[in-house]
Amino acid sequence: MKTILAVANETLAGAPLIERARAEAQEGPVRVVLCVPRKNPTHGAITYADSVFDAARIRVDLARGVLRELGIDCIGEVGDPDPYTAAMDAVAEHEPDLILISTLPATTSGWLQANVVERIAEAVPVPVEHITVDPDDGSPFDITLVVANRTTSSDALIGELRALADRESPGRERLFIFVVPAEGGDGRDRQQAAARLDQVVDRARAADLQAAGMVGDPDPFTATMNALAYFEIDDIVISTYPSTRSGWLRADLVERVRGASNLPVEHVVNERAKSPA
Repeated sequence: MKTILAVANETLAGAPLIERARAEAQEGPVRVVLCVPRKNPTHGAITYADSVFDAARIRVDLARGVLRELGIDCIGEVGDPDPYTAAMDAVAEHEPDLILISTLPATTSGWLQANVVERIAEAVPVPVEHITVDPDDGSPFDITLVVANRTTSSDALIGELRALADRESPGRERLFIFVVPAEGGDGRDRQQAAARLDQVVDRARAADLQAAGMVGDPDPFTATMNALAYFEIDDIVISTYPSTRSGWLRADLVERVRGASNLPVEHVVNERAKSPA
């Protein structure tokens, strides 16, 4: 069986890379190893390693799901933040017969500016192919970023997401990526945020929604902006209590995100968050 190593980050589920893997599979049995270097956040003074890992893991899971739907044997792993080091680690472990490196176009790709493709090609004895993925040919999903914390258990939020999914574009699937900020930032706060994240992802999946998520920076604006750097987001849903109870609204979170992201931002107000029976 031929082993193909695919090294990518934002472009991991891009159509050109998926089509190249499918072309190889049509030639004979293949196993695709997905390698996603961790991408450090661009906002905030502190890097939360769990959030960085979770963002990369979500990309691995998305691409793995797409390839498996095509009948292609696939495994995935999160690699070193440096793409060259991540690729070399994967080469040593999996001994691929072909390496596919997927990047954004040269005008926006930090990997190309760092000569990652050439450096890997010079260091390995197997063919290396560079695949350019335009942002318009990226993920096969319409991705909605959902930012919530204490209102994650509300019926209003799940109902709004169900309505959004019902309006998805023909031929595309909607994916909801939840970000739950860890309010205080310490270990107990992150555990509590993780529990809320698990609950809302489970509820979304029970409502037949495709969902994944991660715990974010304690500051909801920073958590949102980092998620926008991790994923190609199409729209944003922010869930809060009413203005009389919401610190997020007192900090003008919705308008700040709307102005900084230039994306559609929907605000869901929850009078109270009920735990599901």
